[in-house]
Amino acid sequence: MKLYAGIDLHSNNSVLDLLDEKDKVIYNKRLANDLPTILSELSPYQSQIEAIAIESTFNWYWLVDGLMEAGYCVHLVNTAAVQTYSGLKYTDDNHDARWLAHLLRLNILPTGYIYPKVDRAIRDLLRKRSQMVRLQTLNTLSIQNLIARNTGGSMKGTHIQRMTAEDIALQLPNEDHALAMSCNLSVLQQCHEQIKILESAILKRIGLRKEYQSLLTVPGIGKILALTIMLETGDISRFDKAGNFASYARCVQSKRVSNGKKKGENNRKNGNKYLAWAFVEAAHFSIRYSDTIKGFYQRKCAKIKKVIATKAVAHKLARACYYVIRDHVEFDVNKAFT
Repeated sequence: MKLYAGIDLHSNNSVLDLLDEKDKVIYNKRLANDLPTILSELSPYQSQIEAIAIESTFNWYWLVDGLMEAGYCVHLVNTAAVQTYSGLKYTDDNHDARWLAHLLRLNILPTGYIYPKVDRAIRDLLRKRSQMVRLQTLNTLSIQNLIARNTGGSMKGTHIQRMTAEDIALQLPNEDHALAMSCNLSVLQQCHEQIKILESAILKRIGLRKEYQSLLTVPGIGKILALTIMLETGDISRFDKAGNFASYARCVQSKRVSNGKKKGENNRKNGNKYLAWAFVEAAHFSIRYSDTIKGFYQRKCAKIKKVIATKAVAHKLARACYYVIRDHVEFDVNKAFT
C-alpha cells in the first residue's frame, strides 16, 4: 500500500497526516518540532511512504534536511500557489496537512525549490549583509531628515559616515537633536563595520562559479552583488526563459489585463526579495557607470517616476543577466538597452 504524507509546519509543532491511495487517513497527529520524534513516528511506515509534502515556512531547513538524510522523498510546497476548495466553511491544521497529502497523491502539488544545503549558510550570510546595508541606509536617511528639518540644509551620505561628535554639535546645537543624531550615527558606523566583516568572510569562503564569472562584465555588478545573484539564483536551468527569471527577481509588473484594460493585480510579492534587492542595487550603480544605461534611465524618467525608472533598469539587467549566466557570455549593453 502506498502512502502520501503531508506536514503542516508551525513555529513549535507540526501536524502530520498520512493518506493511502484512496484518501483514507492512516495517521494523524500533532508533534513537537523535534526531528527524532518525527522520524520515530514515521519509521513504521517508511517503506510505504512515496513522498512527503512540507509547507514552505520560514523554519523548514531542519525538517527537510533531516527527512532527506533519512531517505525520504521530500517536496517543499509553494504555499502561494496552493488553492483550497472555496466552498469550505471551516479548515484547521489537520485539514491543511491532509490537503497537502491529497494534492501530492494526485500529483498536482505546486512545489518550491529546495536550495542545496551545502551553500545555504553562505547564502544566508549574504542575506545578513543585505540586512545591514538596508539598516545603514535607514540610519543615513534618518540623519539627513534631522538635518533637513532643523537646519534646512542637506548632507551627503559619504560625509555623514565620517562625522564626529564635534561635527554633530556644530550641525545641531540643540542637545536633544544632537542626541538623536548621535544614536543614528552610532548604529550607522556599527553597520559599516559589520558589513566589512561579513564581506571579508564571504569572499574568503566562496568564489564565483564559472557560469557566473561573466556577471562581473555588467556595469554596477561587483563581486558581492555577483555572489548574491549566484547564490539566490541557484541552478539557472530551472528557469525556462528570461521572463521567468525576471519574474522570480520581482522585476515584472503584477497585474491582470483583459481586452487591453487592467482588471486587477496578482501577488507582487511572489519571487525572491533578495534577488530583487540585488538587481535594484545593480541598477543604481549601473546608471552611474554606463552612459548607455544612464541615457535609458533618463528617457524613462521623462515619462515615469524615478523609482519605476530604476525598476525598469533592474528588469533589463535581470533579463540580460539570465543570458549572461545561461550562455556564459559577456554583457553587451547595446543588446540589453537599445
